[in-house]
Amino acid sequence: MMEPLEDKFITFIRTQQQALYRLAYSYTKNEQDALDVLQDSIQKGWLALERLTKHEQMKSWFYTILVRTAIDFLRKHKRFELIGDDALLQLCEQDTYDNFDLQQALYHLPLQLREVVVLRYFEDLKLEDVAHILAIPLSTAKSRLYKALKLLKIELEMEEN
Repeated sequence: MMEPLEDKFITFIRTQQQALYRLAYSYTKNEQDALDVLQDSIQKGWLALERLTKHEQMKSWFYTILVRTAIDFLRKHKRFELIGDDALLQLCEQDTYDNFDLQQALYHLPLQLREVVVLRYFEDLKLEDVAHILAIPLSTAKSRLYKALKLLKIELEMEEN
């Protein structure tokens, strides 16, 4: 017997809640704002569930909703400022990224570059899915990823010296 789509959605949210929160937090840099973005995304996803035609693409479909909701939130609250030391320290305590230097270098990247790296490597999505989620051409996703990795390498090499 097939599981109803609503049940699949609930199971997906429950099993992916940590990753979804991390992704929202990577945009908002604030625990409460990340929770608000996640809650809004879940509500939007629930209301749009009947439009999901390919159930096996639920992850990339929902990540698209989450990323767009986070970007809308940032625009609405004009929160594109750089992360401060206190926020970075709080992030280090909460986040699961193992390498502090990598984490710090990652948050020095511009948002457009950082989101490609986070989705590709920390959320383990295919580059095609990253492009779809961010509503950009695949070639743009590839060039942003290449540029981000190049900048991260430079930043990490500077940290070593």
